[in-house]
Amino acid sequence: MAFRINHNISSLNTQRQLEKVNRASSRTLEHLSSGMKINRAADGPASLVISENMRAQISGLNQAVENSESGISMVQTAEGALAEVNRLLIDVRQLTIHASNEGVNDEKMLAADQAEITNALETIDRISTVSQFGTKRLLNGSRGANGVTNGEGLQFIAAGPNTKTSPVEGYAVVIDQVATKSVVAGQTALTQQMMDAGETFTVSEGGKTVSYTTMAGESVTSNLNEFETRINEAGLSLDLVRNDDGTIGLQHKEYGSEYEFSVASTTAGVLSKVGDVTDAAIKGLDARGTINGEETVGRGQVLTGKESAPSIAGLAVRYTGDKVTEEDQISGTVSVFQNSLIFQVGANEDQTVAVSIRNMAPRSLAQGVDTESGFKSLKEIDVTSFQGAQDAIKLIDKAIQQTTDERGKLGAFQKNTLQSTLNNLRNSSENLTAAESVIRDSDMAAEMSDFTRNQIMLQTSTAMLAQANQREQVVLTLLAG
Repeated sequence: MAFRINHNISSLNTQRQLEKVNRASSRTLEHLSSGMKINRAADGPASLVISENMRAQISGLNQAVENSESGISMVQTAEGALAEVNRLLIDVRQLTIHASNEGVNDEKMLAADQAEITNALETIDRISTVSQFGTKRLLNGSRGANGVTNGEGLQFIAAGPNTKTSPVEGYAVVIDQVATKSVVAGQTALTQQMMDAGETFTVSEGGKTVSYTTMAGESVTSNLNEFETRINEAGLSLDLVRNDDGTIGLQHKEYGSEYEFSVASTTAGVLSKVGDVTDAAIKGLDARGTINGEETVGRGQVLTGKESAPSIAGLAVRYTGDKVTEEDQISGTVSVFQNSLIFQVGANEDQTVAVSIRNMAPRSLAQGVDTESGFKSLKEIDVTSFQGAQDAIKLIDKAIQQTTDERGKLGAFQKNTLQSTLNNLRNSSENLTAAESVIRDSDMAAEMSDFTRNQIMLQTSTAMLAQANQREQVVLTLLAG
């Protein structure tokens, strides 16, 4: 073998191995002390990129969880205020029923009922004004989609969170078909002879039936008055029509094709075409038309934008006129201002949900209800007259329906949107954190095994370096000889 002293190859090799083991030992020590196997980009460039993206998603998910929890708190605050409005409306309805008891009430009692109703409506108005979450007022209409109409017979009803804000000129409304009521028109005039013979009228509507046989000796007018009273007492939603030529008819109180009824009369042509044979009323028609050139769904006098419509989804307007729109013309416009509550419930762009809360002020409730008293909203009800009390019941029932619908909408939004989203967010955050942990966190058991091995190798390499450095001393034996 050759003996050299200028280059100690064995020592150089051992130094290289020692440096390698030392770096590995330092890296393992860093992993153990930090708990992560990726502390810098050099530890795993691709893994670092994936891990940081996951961390951004996890952070976003955790914030979305907090957003959803705050949203639930806001919805519960609004629903609590609506519950009190609901209670007040029920009290107002009870007072209205009392005021309708015309046979007992005097002027002072009616005035007392009206005063209490006015006070309750003022309280509802105050609740709609002061209910807020933080600085956001919830029930004054500022947290929903509001609108105004321009055009004879047009009335804004509601808009949803998906309705887009209209341009300055508003959305054009075109009426292709006006709404009508289900109707039966008699062709045979009533006579006193028919009254004396015992003419029988039978009417069925909404699962209720009224049958009335005329009383001999009573006039046509008296018998019709009694027939009309029977209809009203039975709760049928029908109006008796008396014509100047002596014929009569019946029509439903509500507009649209969904309201039906049937009739029969002893004499052919009085109500039914054939005597003692039931005839169905001619069905009413639903309004039909477009808003902003987009299709709507007609129900009675109300046109509602389809959910698939790009700009008018959920927008509802009522048309009370009796004329269709002429060619190349419009019936009016509706301007929409969108200010619904929007919640960021996801970790990424456009992962939002929205809900609108209608104006709960009495002036905005029960609009568009046909009444003989001409009440335009809940705020105008007056029970100091019998007809006023009867009409007030209709408006209060409509207001109760609107309030409970609003509560149901908020409840469904909380349960099916926010709460379900919250559960999903927590699950996604947990699973994504687990995935990020696999990429970035150290396996402490494996790292400890590597650390122990490296420590042993470090000690061994150090000892071998000492041996390698002493090998060159063998050359001295040649010189000593």
